[in-house]
Amino acid sequence: MQAVVPLRSRSSPAFVRRRADRVRAVLRARYPEVRPQLLHRSPFELLIATILSAQCTDRQVNRVTPALFRELPGPRDFASAPLSRIEALVRSTGFYRNKARNLKACCRALLAGHGGEVPRTLEELVRLPGVGRKTANVVLGAAFGVPGIVVDTHVARISRRLGLTVHRDPRRIEQDLMAIVPRREWSAFSLRLVFFGRETCTARRPRCPECPLGSICPYVGKTPADSALPAPQALRGRRKAPATTLPRGGGSVRGATRRTG
Repeated sequence: MQAVVPLRSRSSPAFVRRRADRVRAVLRARYPEVRPQLLHRSPFELLIATILSAQCTDRQVNRVTPALFRELPGPRDFASAPLSRIEALVRSTGFYRNKARNLKACCRALLAGHGGEVPRTLEELVRLPGVGRKTANVVLGAAFGVPGIVVDTHVARISRRLGLTVHRDPRRIEQDLMAIVPRREWSAFSLRLVFFGRETCTARRPRCPECPLGSICPYVGKTPADSALPAPQALRGRRKAPATTLPRGGGSVRGATRRTG
């Protein structure tokens, strides 16, 4: 039987660090080898792809970048291209007008201040148009091997649910995680949280009953096991489901199954 930990102790830095150690161990076993999902062949391509990934899936960005880099292979090409052409090439990533402006301005800044090369420090990267700390840390970690905590929506959500931070501001979340995760693991830990957020700790209806971190997760909004939707195969051959299996707000089980797939 486990000893009961006083509530006050559960928020102490030592307790949070021990919980972080267990989270790291579980996620390392689940995702032993991790790397960014954005396809790239150079630091420049990674920088452009990461800017495009804002409010867009990695999969969609990967559909766009091959044609984009065939037509505009380097910063000089982006800087001299008509804005309308860049917009057309990145349109399907969403917010394309703003992204096209940022890409063009970023490439001009690379040419003007860095000889067309992607800088290797956080301070220099965040001065580029369209580049924040998240994008900068992605590029530093994946292109140059410089560890950094990347705070995207998955990292922010899961860190709060696991009690590793109480903040919502990305900069403060980054600072909290940097204090409890060894520096050498910053980039990999961020990626593991992202993968875990996509597979298990989803924003809506997290898969808490099957979560390997359930025993140490303090999240009060856990999805109970008996509220999980029936597996699709269990519905085959049924014309009418009992009322108790309907999702909240009404609707059919067939519709509920379709949404989960």
